[in-house]
Amino acid sequence: MHLAKSEGAEPGLREAPGPCGKSAVRVHRCAEPGGENTLCALLCCSTMSAKSAISKEIFAPLDERMLGAVQVKRRTKKKIPFLATGGQGEYLTYICLSVTNKKPTQASITKVKQFEGSTSFVRRSQWMLEQLRQVNGIDPNRDSAEFDLLFENAFDQWVASTASEKCTFFQILHHTCQRYLTDRKPEFINCQSKIMGGNSILHSAADSVTSAVQKASQALNERGERLGRAEEKTEDMKNSAQQFAETAHKLAMKHKC
Repeated sequence: MHLAKSEGAEPGLREAPGPCGKSAVRVHRCAEPGGENTLCALLCCSTMSAKSAISKEIFAPLDERMLGAVQVKRRTKKKIPFLATGGQGEYLTYICLSVTNKKPTQASITKVKQFEGSTSFVRRSQWMLEQLRQVNGIDPNRDSAEFDLLFENAFDQWVASTASEKCTFFQILHHTCQRYLTDRKPEFINCQSKIMGGNSILHSAADSVTSAVQKASQALNERGERLGRAEEKTEDMKNSAQQFAETAHKLAMKHKC
């Protein structure tokens, strides 16, 4: 939501950066220690809320599931005619990764925009995941918010809102490529090892799920063994009861005679 900037800055308030560096929302900055962390948390919540809205507004109606998104802006200014944007002014841009719910599953990358003064989102460019040729993390030795995406017919240079948001999106993108692409997978270059390796949040989540399944399976096996032993004891008791009944019957017939 866009709030008008007041003429005089009030104590304890700061202008949070909006689209293209403009002030978009005023956020309270706590004067106590940890105030900057509070600001970051508020901005993070705002981004998460936007991604949730994009998922429901853009992808859910088409029976698609959004796997991840990253808020970005161009590293280099792209000259776009005023009429090309419909004269709608400043905007926020999100790069989204989604898959169809229907089989066979198809994955795609979509550029979504939210124009200043609007609460809705607009689907712009879209590429099938098969069209992605290269993912460039720019610097494998440090956390960087910059990255490039090369498609068959397009090339964009982006900078994410934060390095951690870029890292999370890259992990999801890499995992999705490995899962849904069989023939020609995109090249990931200049990426940190944690994106490709065992420190991935996706690998950690998968390990947790696998561990939970193994524990559940072990519990079921142990329960099955206990049930098996109980059944054996029950069968033994049944046989003993039958033998006792037969013996008692024979004794009764013998004394009757």
